[in-house]
Amino acid sequence: MVLEFLVIGTAISLGPLHNSAFILLLSADGGLRKGLAFILSWLACLVLVITAVLLLTGGSPPAPHTAPSTAATAVKLTLGIGLTVYGERKRRLPPRPRRQPKWMARLDRVSVFTAAGLAVLLQPWAMVGAGAATVVEADLSAGTTFVVLAGYCLLATAGLIVMELYTVFSPTAAQLRLGGLRTWMDEHQDQTVVTLSLFVGLWLVARSIYELTA
Repeated sequence: MVLEFLVIGTAISLGPLHNSAFILLLSADGGLRKGLAFILSWLACLVLVITAVLLLTGGSPPAPHTAPSTAATAVKLTLGIGLTVYGERKRRLPPRPRRQPKWMARLDRVSVFTAAGLAVLLQPWAMVGAGAATVVEADLSAGTTFVVLAGYCLLATAGLIVMELYTVFSPTAAQLRLGGLRTWMDEHQDQTVVTLSLFVGLWLVARSIYELTA
């Protein structure tokens, strides 16, 4: 379970789309407040998903090879196949010049509440769903479970937190370097999405097949 959360949380944190949008928010007027709203909303989504799963399972993992455990594994397998197919199809597409989406050009004028809403919309929900399916294995009777789940949420949010703190303590340097980072991410967005989708997808497929056959 820990390794799965590590893989999924890292992939969520590295997603280029929400990171690019977050950098644009930070560069806007009141960027720190908007960035904080984005982070809190992002974290709230992860926590709500985890809480919903724990309420459904009662905080006790189902026994192996029972209907609930098989269903959770099947969800991970389906998401893994979907991510793999998506990544492979995107990899086969001929390279095209990237154009910034029109909605990104308006991020410097959005409100704090809109910034919070964007955090919900920009979640990589396939990977969040894979994380939710993994939460089914969580056992709340073990004290380490809370540490693992908290670590997963923080890992999935780590990039945003680092950029927010960097802007707080070194605003001038942050504006320059985060701008360069955003340019790099825009230029390599397709490659990054393909890499993350294939890596996480193949990992979920392999892990799910192992769990179903073990």
